[in-house]
Amino acid sequence: MPARTAALVTGVGLALPGVAAAADLLDARRSTDPVDPAARLGRRGLRYQDRATQLALTAARDALADAGILPADAQRADDDTLAVDGARVAVVASSNLGNLDTVCETSAAITEASTDVVSPMALPNASSNVVASAVAQRFSLRGPNLMLCNGPTSGLDAVHWAAALIRAGRCRHALVVGVEPANDVVARLTGIPRGDLLDGAVALLVEDPAEAAARGARPLAELGDYTRDADLTACLSGTDGAQPGDWGVWFAEDSLAVAAGVPLDGALRNVPRHALGAVHGQASGALGVLQCAAAVGWFSSGGTAPALVTAGEHEGDAVATLTLRPAEAARR
Repeated sequence: MPARTAALVTGVGLALPGVAAAADLLDARRSTDPVDPAARLGRRGLRYQDRATQLALTAARDALADAGILPADAQRADDDTLAVDGARVAVVASSNLGNLDTVCETSAAITEASTDVVSPMALPNASSNVVASAVAQRFSLRGPNLMLCNGPTSGLDAVHWAAALIRAGRCRHALVVGVEPANDVVARLTGIPRGDLLDGAVALLVEDPAEAAARGARPLAELGDYTRDADLTACLSGTDGAQPGDWGVWFAEDSLAVAAGVPLDGALRNVPRHALGAVHGQASGALGVLQCAAAVGWFSSGGTAPALVTAGEHEGDAVATLTLRPAEAARR
């Protein structure tokens, strides 16, 4: 069933090779130069963090700064630095593979020797919630803290749950982070060559419209309806707010769009489609957040119609869709 999100995107942060701004996501060519979190955050506090957490912190800092919640040059945050009450800021992170290397290495070490060989400094990285908790701790965000590891729809699910927390009054601002690392462990266990994997993070700052207006925040996009159903056709048939054929751009991977065909009697046949994984690497749990950031970039480049974002697998567990509208829609 569709769920109205009633929330605004006011900040975007990117930690992706070769990408400086959301507007670059649609036309970027993949870079082989990895992101260096230490160069962007400073080395303090990163020594025992795994790759996924470091990438997430980098994107999170930039999203908070882009939204005006954190000074652009801040390396760390505290209650005196944040422009809003940290207790009203939630963190919702999504990653299916983020700490897989740590879990495998820790398990192997315990199997071959004992728990005595596992560093107490590295062990927290084996927690499935390490990304969300590390982001909250670094930037003093004390609202609800969630980590989603929900397969192909995980990134869109995270954006939806951030808006749901705002709608329920649990927070007024929500930092959404999608991150996946490219390493040998992930490549071996997924069967995807390391060079075809995303090695990066994307973050969005989602806010209650009244709170954003009160602090003079610049709206970048409005979140519309989210649906999650058995397949793409079922999702689209339950989507309100944009009639079939009214979308200006469609974000969907080939594995979903090609397998599903063109649903709803060709309603999406002539809508320009972007498969971001072909450029930036297979993004797994970060995909939905990456797609939403690209939609924001499309709006900033002049897009005026709603953007349709879809993630999931045809004939798989589920498909999720989310509609985003340009900032002008939020001001009306």
